[in-house]
Amino acid sequence: MLVVLARTFLVAPVRISSGSMAPTLLQGDVVLVDRRHLDVSDLHRGDLVTFSNPQTSQESLKRVVALPGDTVATIDAVVHVNGEPVDEPYVDFSDWEGIFSARVAVPRDTVFLMGDNRGSSVDSRDFGAVPVDNLDGRVLVRLWPPVRVDAEPPQPPRL
Repeated sequence: MLVVLARTFLVAPVRISSGSMAPTLLQGDVVLVDRRHLDVSDLHRGDLVTFSNPQTSQESLKRVVALPGDTVATIDAVVHVNGEPVDEPYVDFSDWEGIFSARVAVPRDTVFLMGDNRGSSVDSRDFGAVPVDNLDGRVLVRLWPPVRVDAEPPQPPRL
């Protein structure tokens, strides 16, 4: 019973089901997710979070790109938050240069989420900002594989 409560309310392993977070996390990787309730003040740009995808109702994992009150736009494949380009060493730009998006204001109590594999990620660019109350948790660490051979190590989630 204690394990069930801990997995429901504290931490839980989650298997990555798509390639939308590559190269940071690959399909089949397992991460440990902190399931405690998240508040806007708990979140930072760059955090990896899980949430119920509004288009599929399945649990998804994306990166927090912008916070409430921010403006976000993509200019020639580079994400800009509040008019400033964001340094994103975890994104592979080789597949999606020349991409542009309109500037979006992130509403109160929501976050703008994007996958690191921007060319094949369904994210806030498609379904809009996600209410913070819809977030299920924040990624703490990748459990499996513990080491990836012939690859750059993933950027650690911001805690």
